[in-house]
Amino acid sequence: MYEYELHQIRSAELRRQAADERLAREAVRSRRAARREQARQAAEGEVHTERPRRHLFARAS
Repeated sequence: MYEYELHQIRSAELRRQAADERLAREAVRSRRAARREQARQAAEGEVHTERPRRHLFARAS
């Protein structure tokens, strides 16, 4: 009976550890996604004017 109880305790401990690791991976993924979204929004906000860019050289015909 003692061995069975030790097995149950160890099994519960492993389940908790796996759940904690899943939660940590999910947190990393969500932080990464938030950084990507913030970078995307910052890139969209960098446009200063609505006029098209002027080319430095005239087109060769």
